Amino acid sequence: MKFKVDENLPVEVADLLQESGHDAFTVLDQQMGGQADTSLAVVCQREERAIITLDLDFADIRTYPPSQFSGLIVLRLKQHDKFHVLTVFERIIEMLETELLHGRLWIVEENRLRIRE
Repeated sequence: MKFKVDENLPVEVADLLQESGHDAFTVLDQQMGGQADTSLAVVCQREERAIITLDLDFADIRTYPPSQFSGLIVLRLKQHDKFHVLTVFERIIEMLETELLHGRLWIVEENRLRIRE
């Protein structure tokens, strides 16, 4: 799968994805730091990449309808430190093997995954 990791996440998220055989770039890899969410969304649609972010704006299905994306993963975590984010993200990588992402919004919390179509 192809992913774009938002600048609000550790770059190691992209590393974990790449180690699992996925095609992953960070927003900063593509000199998109500071771009508006709408610009990021358009680029992800054009590149057919799923977005991974802490930005709750991407959980608004009226603004970002999941059916128009290769996938949206929004981490809704109580802690945003690198260790915690990477620990939760390791579980997400495992879920990529069993859950459909294309055309869906995944809202990931510490102990649960909610999926919206």
